Amino acid sequence: MHAHCHNHGNKPQSKYEEALGKYNTEISDDEVREAVKKIIAEKVHENDNIETKKFLMGSIELTTLKTTDSETSVMAFTEKVNQFDEAYGDLPHVATICVYPCFAKTVSETLEIDGVEIACVSGSFPSSQALIEVKVAETALAIKDGATEIDIVMPVGKFLSGDYEGVADEISELKQVCGENAMKVILETGCLKTASNIKKASIIAMYAGADYIKTSTGKLEPAATPEAAYVMCQAIKEYYEETGIQIGFKPAGGINSVMDALIYYTIVKEVLGEKWLTNKWFRLGTSRLANMLLSEIEGKETKFF
Repeated sequence: MHAHCHNHGNKPQSKYEEALGKYNTEISDDEVREAVKKIIAEKVHENDNIETKKFLMGSIELTTLKTTDSETSVMAFTEKVNQFDEAYGDLPHVATICVYPCFAKTVSETLEIDGVEIACVSGSFPSSQALIEVKVAETALAIKDGATEIDIVMPVGKFLSGDYEGVADEISELKQVCGENAMKVILETGCLKTASNIKKASIIAMYAGADYIKTSTGKLEPAATPEAAYVMCQAIKEYYEETGIQIGFKPAGGINSVMDALIYYTIVKEVLGEKWLTNKWFRLGTSRLANMLLSEIEGKETKFF
């Protein structure tokens, strides 16, 4: 028996507790708040320019997740992305169209623009409260119908009750279903409350197979916050230093202004650096931002999407 598997005769440490042990997860909410305040005060203004806004346009995951979505509305939504290319050829197209799995086929049959990913929220979004068999089936069907990326919600209830192994098992099982397709794990940071929890959830999700970690579903308040983004980026950075594996970051929910987007961009730039400032590794989950960015880039009120 190896002594290191045991913490003083108690039950053996799970491999996730062992993984968490390599990171500092005892972080103070106040320190995070101060660090974010400093970044916003000192650094955001230098990114408030047209170049950055054009870049942000190309990082948008244009999202429709409404009860009222239909094949007709999703087709029209996708056509907008096709037409954008013609209307604004000098601007980058959005990174992704994000829809429910029942519309993956509609998007993949309508989309004509190369390089736009088709993301589906899966695994009983937004609650993640379903049997794993249902989550597996939904994910596999989304991919079969043309989804190139999958966004799942971490089982938050399991996490909060301390069942880290259960959380990790679900994530890794769904990653197996995704195979080569990128999988984003939504932490629903508003439910996690503390910086320490957000850091732990980030690390567990990455170890279990997340290709991206994402702040929120946008269906609960509070959604994304700069503080949560800071902690998640810190976790991505430490995970990269520890493993050499680069993980993407996606703030989503509550991105209500161009300034909000610039703040997330600046946090990524300051914590993670240039290597993450591409539309592969940094994504923004939002729809309202597209017209706002367009208006600022064009210098006039523009409603395209």
